[in-house]
Amino acid sequence: MQHSSRASDRYGLNPWRITETGFHADDYGLNATLFALGNGYVGLRGTFDEGFAAGAAESGCYLNGVYYSEPITYGEQAYGYAKNNQRIASAALPHELGLTLDGVAVDFSEGELIEHQRELELDNGLVSRQWRWRAPSGQILRLASRRLVSLTERQLVIMEYRLSLESGTGELGVTSSLDATPAASADSDDPRVGAGVNIEDLEPRIQTAQDGRLTLSHHLKSSGFTLSSAAGHRLEGATVSAPAHDTDDFRATCRYQVTLTPEAPLVLTKYVVYGHGGDEAPDLNDLLARCEQRSFDNYARDQRAAMDAFWASSDIEVGGDPALQQGLRFNLFHLFQSLGRDPGTNIAAKGLTGHGYDGHYFWDSEIYILPFFLYTQPQLARNLLLYRHSILDAARARARELAIPKGALFPWRTIGGEECSAYYPAGTAQFHINADVAYAVKQYHEATGDDDFLIEAGAEVVLESARLWPAIGHYNAHRGDQFCINEVTGPDEYTALVNNNFFTNAMAQAHLRYAVELYQWLKDQAPAKAKELYRAMALDEREVADWAQAAERMYLPYDESQGIHLQDDSFLDKPRWDFEHTPADHYPLLLHYHPLTIYRHQVCKQADTVLALFLLSDQFSREQKKRDFDFYEPITTHDSTLSACMHSILANEVGYPDKARHYFEQVARMDLDNHHRNTQHGIHTACMGGTWLCLVQGFGGMRLQHHQLMFNPTLPKGLSHYRFKVRAQGRLIEVSVDASQAHYQLLEGAPITLQHGEHTIALGQDQAPVAAPLRSPTQ
Repeated sequence: MQHSSRASDRYGLNPWRITETGFHADDYGLNATLFALGNGYVGLRGTFDEGFAAGAAESGCYLNGVYYSEPITYGEQAYGYAKNNQRIASAALPHELGLTLDGVAVDFSEGELIEHQRELELDNGLVSRQWRWRAPSGQILRLASRRLVSLTERQLVIMEYRLSLESGTGELGVTSSLDATPAASADSDDPRVGAGVNIEDLEPRIQTAQDGRLTLSHHLKSSGFTLSSAAGHRLEGATVSAPAHDTDDFRATCRYQVTLTPEAPLVLTKYVVYGHGGDEAPDLNDLLARCEQRSFDNYARDQRAAMDAFWASSDIEVGGDPALQQGLRFNLFHLFQSLGRDPGTNIAAKGLTGHGYDGHYFWDSEIYILPFFLYTQPQLARNLLLYRHSILDAARARARELAIPKGALFPWRTIGGEECSAYYPAGTAQFHINADVAYAVKQYHEATGDDDFLIEAGAEVVLESARLWPAIGHYNAHRGDQFCINEVTGPDEYTALVNNNFFTNAMAQAHLRYAVELYQWLKDQAPAKAKELYRAMALDEREVADWAQAAERMYLPYDESQGIHLQDDSFLDKPRWDFEHTPADHYPLLLHYHPLTIYRHQVCKQADTVLALFLLSDQFSREQKKRDFDFYEPITTHDSTLSACMHSILANEVGYPDKARHYFEQVARMDLDNHHRNTQHGIHTACMGGTWLCLVQGFGGMRLQHHQLMFNPTLPKGLSHYRFKVRAQGRLIEVSVDASQAHYQLLEGAPITLQHGEHTIALGQDQAPVAAPLRSPTQ
């Protein structure tokens, strides 16, 4: 692998650190994303505490699940269009720290920045920073700071600053703020970029500043949320004046004057806590007072312990390529930071690192992200699925809007459950999301055996969403009375509103089959619950029999002459996109060509049929997968970050190890190297989940099919080894792969038998690792 100079020079190749050495103004926005911190509830972008007047990066502090709502404006309205958009709410910025030295503003665009270094510490779960700045007067000011968003105190952000002079005496002015001033909307034709906030939607409620205590509260009139924040300060070391205070509608500040000498530096610890509620502002004073009893070091130790627990089950170790190792850990770290920890929240496409895509949740959660948590921290995966159950009533209402008489239709993009996609051809038309959610429920239950989840929530989600397919499909006499589904859009957003999208039909078939199985399972395992649920749903044996028949007669488009699955009925009727004469700077195509221009061509934005071959892997032969891969890979642009991981997995499976490695490199460092040139708007969480998929289910060959755990590992060229752990069926298993063998060891749980290729391996408690030979990557 050729490491870019950017990767090695800018961020180093430390396996546990992302290091910014020096200051590069052009990367300020990108680094605001890369150095973001979060805990699943609060997310804070990595902008500087003291600001950067010349920087264009958006600051941001977000609360997961809290959003604004606004009517969607259409030039031409039609029945059933999505009515409102939801946008992740901006909470008060906790880290603003205005500094002056002898009356001169401390700003990197003034004076001289002598040294600067910032590190994202993946093992410690915090960001540390040091700089030296020479004022116009010649004095040199030093800063050493640490920042964390607590993983153990979910409402807390804490920052520590150590400010000192190298020589002489100086008067340091410190202005610490809570700032909820709405950010200006950024004009962009890129649909991936989120919009700003309408200030008319914000109703200021509380603004206080006294004795170094700051509080802010504002109400979101459109959605009914009230956001509150409170800050406290501890100052030690230098001589400090009594604070002065100021407030306005969206800002509360306190100002200190500090006499600095080399012998008496200032140590400032700032505590900020957040909360949200309905019409009433939550009172955070007691929480803040409790948090202030502990030092930054106390919280740093807690943070390290939380990260140790995370890495103990979730780490992936690779040898021989430090850039891949760093990228893997960076991605898994950000996933852990971004995932909602309660059943009412999920994980956004940009996590909690930016308001790209308006902070919406997509099907990415179930297909690309859930597997990582399912096989490392299943309780968090459970919460992801409980979120779908929490929005089931909204999904039922959406189904009625689309003339679907019963059942549910999950939204394409949302926060609170309402469909927020204004562009229905590539939004609402992606009906496959119902099957994606059901697929995830099935995977979760197979991996965990969590019957309680299935009885209390999962079964209702699967059964209600299964009712979609008979409502939108039909038996087509022109297709031999097979069950067909028309006017849908699959995962490939460069092909919209087609008949019989292969991915949709194949996943619908799997969904219906699982729903039939689950209907009987619930009757057997929880008859009282089944009776109650089926009565409430008006669900009976006849309807379930209809599901079984639709699944049995599902039409899956196939071209006999080429021996390939067709992405849809019309795909071969279109001319191939002229890749040869498409300028390199015209990718992604969606930013340079009208959708209709793209739709009429044979071109894919992302994996579609290829994705189905992975998710439903046991239904297709290796030879079939290879033919399909050979056809679709050359016409796929990978303009979506969801695409490369699936191509890596399939390439590895069908015997293209170099391609598998190439795509894996793209996935592992997608954001660190800013491959899609839009990471400044937030990370790509689905791609980060794809990193785990590439290594564990791609090169590791892991599958869980029909309750059997299987592996078929290969070692990518350039790696000396890799190691990961899998938590499944109550066991924790470590898998280690080197140049010639795979080694399996049972770390927790009862004995288990697993498959390694064609071989059966028995693992027992207190047993040494069991070795098995690798298959050739081209086999």
